[in-house]
Amino acid sequence: MSIGTGVVLFILGAILAFGLELDVPWLNDDFVGYLLMGAGVVVFIVGLVLVLRRRSSVERTRTVGDGGSASRVTERRSDVDPL
Repeated sequence: MSIGTGVVLFILGAILAFGLELDVPWLNDDFVGYLLMGAGVVVFIVGLVLVLRRRSSVERTRTVGDGGSASRVTERRSDVDPL
């Protein structure tokens, strides 16, 4: 989700910086556009880092045996999802 948000911020910033000419005396539209583009790049990179760090873990517990001689078996596994 953050990857898409970064792309949207970058596109909105590019439109504001290069495509629109606003006449607001207290607002510099080029600066705001560049600021949005920079924020979009940062959010995009953070999203990529979070996707690359995603991990999955599995934990199973089962009981083996009868009544008094039952033993408990626990399996733990942690995998890193490659892209």
